[in-house]
Amino acid sequence: MPGPDREWYDEDPDAHDDDSDPSWFPGQRLPEDAKLMGLTHHVPEGALLDFAGNLDGAKALHRVTARMLLVVFGLPVVFTVMRIWGELT
Repeated sequence: MPGPDREWYDEDPDAHDDDSDPSWFPGQRLPEDAKLMGLTHHVPEGALLDFAGNLDGAKALHRVTARMLLVVFGLPVVFTVMRIWGELT
């Protein structure tokens, strides 16, 4: 807490003794298998995994977002199966 002789900008927001990441760090909630493959939040596949890993099931907006992701990535599969089924019958 800044005292009378210190200003708020003199405080280091990342001054901590533990090994946790700084407050500005993007998170890296990637599965261990993805990390072993070399994925990070800098590549598209890793960024998508990191985003999905940050979703919290206790929050309603995060549940809606997860369901929208399922629809976005699931519909092309459903349409492809329907097209193949139509060609076979």
